[in-house]
Amino acid sequence: MQKLIAGVDEVGRGPLVGAVVTAAVILPAEYDIPGLNDSKKLTEKKRELLYDVILEQALSWSLGRAEVDEIDQLNILYATMLAMRRAVEGLSVKPDHAQIDGNRCPDIEHICSVEAIIKGDGLIPAISAASIIAKVTRDREMRALDALYPEYGFAQHKGYPTKQHFTALEEHGVLAEHRKSFAPVKKLLS
Repeated sequence: MQKLIAGVDEVGRGPLVGAVVTAAVILPAEYDIPGLNDSKKLTEKKRELLYDVILEQALSWSLGRAEVDEIDQLNILYATMLAMRRAVEGLSVKPDHAQIDGNRCPDIEHICSVEAIIKGDGLIPAISAASIIAKVTRDREMRALDALYPEYGFAQHKGYPTKQHFTALEEHGVLAEHRKSFAPVKKLLS
């Protein structure tokens, strides 16, 4: 019997605003998802197309997240690990093993064995799939936030610390959705 392997990745560690979003994806032994790759190497249009194909073909998939208050309370690393654990715990099918993009693993040994794979989002199809699901989900959230606060430009910079974002922060102030523990935001609040 084939081992069920969950690929896990995150999006949103570096932004100044919004949740860190993770995904866990278990692909079947036979899948047909041409163009699967690290989400950062794909166009937005290609990610959106692959998102639907992945959801159709995955044996199981789940999102995990850590909200702004959790990021501010725990720090971004621990919040990311919490979000990854939530993604794996949310799978409708229990994996035998999880492969995590990066160099650290969340505490999920109570669920399955786990290993970290540096640059796994470009090497392991299930991690690539997870990176796409997480990225499309978070980007959609940033577009929704942009609709509420168009003056911040979230649809363009996705909350990352860009010149446009810094200018908007200085002109319009810090939102509830901003990460207060991140240095540029903390500096504006003091």
